[in-house]
Amino acid sequence: MAQFTVARARAELARIRPALDRLVVVRADAAELAAALSPGGPPTALGGMAELKAAEALLDELITEIRESGASLKGLAPLLLDFPAELGGEDVLLCWLEGDAELSWYHRVDLGFAGRRPLP
Repeated sequence: MAQFTVARARAELARIRPALDRLVVVRADAAELAAALSPGGPPTALGGMAELKAAEALLDELITEIRESGASLKGLAPLLLDFPAELGGEDVLLCWLEGDAELSWYHRVDLGFAGRRPLP
């Protein structure tokens, strides 16, 4: 697994940010289309099964692009990314959560999200 510096992880996050923003929109569209296609589901102007399949294919492409960045995609709703790094000689994961303005959190590898702390 590649190690990131804080600066490199922030640069990579900025580079993939358009894909993350697009994923949020397509994720919502796919959820709305799936709900509309369920029995008794509410109508939607987004389309039907073909549009849902297209949204799912686009989601797969966006997820692949994000994973190819070296980030670990830990959650889709909300989006949660971890970038493996080292801080103070300790292996950590730099952590970005959908809604965070920038990459400014980390947690120890063994603690996960519950151990999330602000970057020094």
